[in-house]
Amino acid sequence: MKIFFSAFLFLFLLSMPAGAVQNRYGGQIVLAVSSDPKTFNEIVASETSSSAVTNMLFEGLTTTDAFTLKVIPNLAASWQVSPDGLTWTFHLRPGVTWFDGRPFGADDVVFTFNDLIYNPDIPSSSRDVFTVDGKPFVVQKVDDLTVRFILPVRFAPFLRGMSQPILPKHKLEGPLKAGKFAFTWGIDTPPKDVVGTGSFYLDQYAPGERLVFRRNPHYWKKAGNGDVLPYLDKVVFLIIPDADGRLLKFLDGQLDHVDLRGADFPLLKPLEAKRNFHIYDAGPAFGSNFIAFNQNARANPKTGKAFVDPVKLSWFTDVNFRRAVAHAIDRPKMIEILANGLGTPQYGPMSPSSGFFYNPRTPSYNYDLDKARQYLAASGFKERNGRLYDSNGDPVEFNLYTNAGERTQIAAMVRADLEHLGMRVNLLTLEFNALVAKLMSSYDWDAIILGLTGGIEPHFGKNVWHSSGQLHLWGPKQEVPATAWEKRLDDIFTAGVQELNEDKRKVLYDEFQMIAAQQLPVVYTYLDDNLFAVRDRFGDLKPSAYGGALHNLEEIYVK
Repeated sequence: MKIFFSAFLFLFLLSMPAGAVQNRYGGQIVLAVSSDPKTFNEIVASETSSSAVTNMLFEGLTTTDAFTLKVIPNLAASWQVSPDGLTWTFHLRPGVTWFDGRPFGADDVVFTFNDLIYNPDIPSSSRDVFTVDGKPFVVQKVDDLTVRFILPVRFAPFLRGMSQPILPKHKLEGPLKAGKFAFTWGIDTPPKDVVGTGSFYLDQYAPGERLVFRRNPHYWKKAGNGDVLPYLDKVVFLIIPDADGRLLKFLDGQLDHVDLRGADFPLLKPLEAKRNFHIYDAGPAFGSNFIAFNQNARANPKTGKAFVDPVKLSWFTDVNFRRAVAHAIDRPKMIEILANGLGTPQYGPMSPSSGFFYNPRTPSYNYDLDKARQYLAASGFKERNGRLYDSNGDPVEFNLYTNAGERTQIAAMVRADLEHLGMRVNLLTLEFNALVAKLMSSYDWDAIILGLTGGIEPHFGKNVWHSSGQLHLWGPKQEVPATAWEKRLDDIFTAGVQELNEDKRKVLYDEFQMIAAQQLPVVYTYLDDNLFAVRDRFGDLKPSAYGGALHNLEEIYVK
């Protein structure tokens, strides 16, 4: 494929008149994000509004090819592994610099892992991923451009995990020693003080309006023809919370790319040629939309008051209650109404687009109110005069939160579906970061409609599925697993990460998906098709299911 492309480019250039080779440098692309970032600090970022920014600024030692899904070099040019699979030696790419001109090197890698990720005083989801069998990696500097990782046990997704962004020691060591790291690089930081190695640096941030990234003139990566990348001068993110607003700005020509809902498809498809854009359908999305119930049995240590009303907690911790909810959600109707038929019902934690590790045999929950009522009856719930009561006669009523935007439509349909069972659901919408604060800090919620990003490596969901994970949202910060099935999931993630035989790993992760679908700590709704529209004025656009339209942003140019 690569040879064919090079040959095509060569013939194309030969066919052009002398002096007609296009100067690809310059121009901009205008994109959209749904909310302001919460932080520019990559280590403590836990939501997509922040990672959309940090992913532009920071890079890892490896990355994933968007088409083959294989791990490929990035900040590391090459690596070797010992015969027992426990010692990995990375040779860093020479000539890489941070935005401020300081050289990137082994000290930065060691600092990122030893001082930040493994620092117990810093809330980092990455620590969940890189702690194996309860032990961290030993990370050592060999010389300025060589780093050695010594693993406590074998770690199957190690190379893919080395996509972990690396942060600069010379900028962050001071705040760390002063005990201020968790507050460093907040959104009040002057943008140019945030220093990474990426192809674009952050130049401006106007809260509620835009983020502007400028071309990094010292970026290390080069195109196949030797051009220093990136080509674009500027990348602009407009902050537009509402999906309808994003669509209108795309149609007005103010955006160059927009993620589409299925419902947008009939409107935009006839306009492709006239408005000079193309719509791409990359198949089922990796992300998810689900309803989760708060099963946090602890009390607030400051007030002594339970995080969840004990009556509601008895419902939420009852698997029959959750299975009834799963059967009450009319997914086909959601897909038809909200996605114009362009979607897939979801019953487990991995997308069909995940490939090898996806388990298609997980239990499914078709829309069946009779089955839902059977599950409720098995736990003593009774329906009277259109209202549902538990075995103690308490009426079933709870608050359902979601973020303002497109998830409100899903939440509204879930509420309507649950009201068919006699549940009274109070729908409340919040700004996204306020919603995340409820999940991560205050824990004062009953039920929530939210989503998580997905991927192709099951272990990278450890921060959600392990009982002590940073994003174990239904029962956070457990010192020991609260249930037998959570204990089994802990064991699966511990075993799966150490199993180097891919087929044996799949058996373990198939069981993980089976347990998740049976126990339903989160009740999935449906997966949208990964739809997006991009203007025709860009060259070297290579959309893929894994990376979307912009995975090679540094190569994209204005035609």
